[in-house]
Amino acid sequence: NINEQIFFEFIDPCKDLDGFHPVNVGLTVICLPYFVSSTPFVIVELLKRYHFETSGKHCVVIGRSNIVGRPMSILMSQKSINATVTVAHSRTKNLEELCATADILIAALGAPGFIKEHMVKEGAVVIDVGTTRVPSTETKSGFRLKGDVVFDEVAPKCSYITPVPGGVGPMTRVSLLSNTLLAAKENING
Repeated sequence: NINEQIFFEFIDPCKDLDGFHPVNVGLTVICLPYFVSSTPFVIVELLKRYHFETSGKHCVVIGRSNIVGRPMSILMSQKSINATVTVAHSRTKNLEELCATADILIAALGAPGFIKEHMVKEGAVVIDVGTTRVPSTETKSGFRLKGDVVFDEVAPKCSYITPVPGGVGPMTRVSLLSNTLLAAKENING
């Protein structure tokens, strides 16, 4: 029953390493980012570093959260990326068919195993942002992380797919550390 946006607004935008504050989101929208939301930022970096062609490609972002989905759609539609972006969510009609049209599918729904083989276009790039703890008898802790994509089923169809765990998560932590260094540098020089 707590509105998280109220808490984001209490954070100094210059110390908002996650890029959630309305000032940082607004700067991202007009292509003048200070701190970009970490997970969307690393997904864009991943696409750039692996030289995936994004210009004119259809990108479907499943999830509309202020942490991943919305900022992801903003970044993917900017001139440096030039993707045509569709934001989908749990209430989107014909979601399965829509996903199957994506050249780049970014799953940030938080629904473990939601994306199945028939929902993915042949040769698509699939980026799984979902990290849900599910019970497991195979681990000492009694749980394991599971992504939004059924990896073993979808992977043979993709040109590229990120695993969970070990995909976007570790890169997000690196982005947060990078933002920490940027904030410290600005604080020292500022």
